[in-house]
Amino acid sequence: MSQLVLMMSVSLDGCFEGPGGDLGWQLVDDQLHEHFNHRLAAMSGFLDGRVTYQLMADYWPTADQDPAATPPMVEFSRVWRDMPKTVFSRTLTHAGWNTTIARSVGPQAITALKAASASDLAVGGAVLAAEMRRLDLIDEYSLYVHPVVLGRGRPLFPPSDTRTDLVLAESHAFDSGVTMLKYRRH
Repeated sequence: MSQLVLMMSVSLDGCFEGPGGDLGWQLVDDQLHEHFNHRLAAMSGFLDGRVTYQLMADYWPTADQDPAATPPMVEFSRVWRDMPKTVFSRTLTHAGWNTTIARSVGPQAITALKAASASDLAVGGAVLAAEMRRLDLIDEYSLYVHPVVLGRGRPLFPPSDTRTDLVLAESHAFDSGVTMLKYRRH
């Protein structure tokens, strides 16, 4: 069975976005982007919350036509466009680019999706990740810790009564100072 993999960039103090939704602190250079491309291209699908899906859909479908796009950006544009996607939203009425809309996160539906997938599924979006964590559905947490303390922002893991025990499976430091910490269920 495939695994649900949360891949998320966070600040050293655990925020996925800074005040006002700021993401400018993220150090995504070509090396890190190529790493993302390699991991994500091997997946069977992307499971995104509405906000993440809309941010991605606003740029990535045509990013390969942007003259300022780097080769890793061009590659990811193609990966994103072709990848089957499920967006979890109660309000979205239309989604293009090989996307299915799901109205709720149901454990049985997620388990069936994992069983039907040839490879892992990437979870995107902090709200969706929090719900999937609450339901104990995430199998792997790949956190990309950027060398910055924001002081304020939105934490990736809001307070919860759900405890999740994990084991460090891999770590890797990139030239930019970003460190990947890959944890799996205990």
